[in-house]
Amino acid sequence: MRRYLPFVIIAVVGLVTAGVATTLYRSKMHPAAQPSAAVAPMPTVANETEDPSIHVRGPRSAPVTIEVYGDFQCPSCGAATAVIGELEKQYAGQLRVIFHEFPLEMHKHAEEAAMAAEAAGLQGHFWEMHDMLYKYQPVWSQTTNVSNFFAAYAESLGLDVGQFQSDAKSPEIQARVISEGEAGVARGVKNTPTIFINGREVYSAFRRENLLQAIDTALAEKKKS
Repeated sequence: MRRYLPFVIIAVVGLVTAGVATTLYRSKMHPAAQPSAAVAPMPTVANETEDPSIHVRGPRSAPVTIEVYGDFQCPSCGAATAVIGELEKQYAGQLRVIFHEFPLEMHKHAEEAAMAAEAAGLQGHFWEMHDMLYKYQPVWSQTTNVSNFFAAYAESLGLDVGQFQSDAKSPEIQARVISEGEAGVARGVKNTPTIFINGREVYSAFRRENLLQAIDTALAEKKKS
């Protein structure tokens, strides 16, 4: 029994560490929020088919999957999003992009922006709102009341603005954002943007050359397999 004791201790410490990290994320982002039981945890690529609400763009058959943990008020996320958009055109049909919410406490309007994107998603326009939030990030991120800007964006997309505004403040949407953040923490995400390509984290991923190299490496590995 003694020979196995160190391994038991290591396993227990690992489980406690993961639990503490998740608790810290929830307490930092939403001190009083309680996730709704109706909102399922954010899926990873492996169990993606179990949740049709996952935010994905690109063909399921694409050999390369890019997962982005992003904050809509993060300038580096905006830069990475622009690069990924260009690469989606360059590698047409070969890339699949999945976006996970990961608003940071340091950004005043990040949670509101995440909830606005999720509210737009309920009306089938997540990616349009995603792109608009990053495009106009320098504008709304500097204002005091962002809800008016988000409502204007929703109107420009042809959404039911009243429903959008209601959804963007709902506990269910907040719970989903919390759930995605917790799933990211459990995966080791700490900052934004954090990007995985075929499950492998890419460092300094907002730089075009780093993403290009990672994509080409993933494509080469797929051809060998």
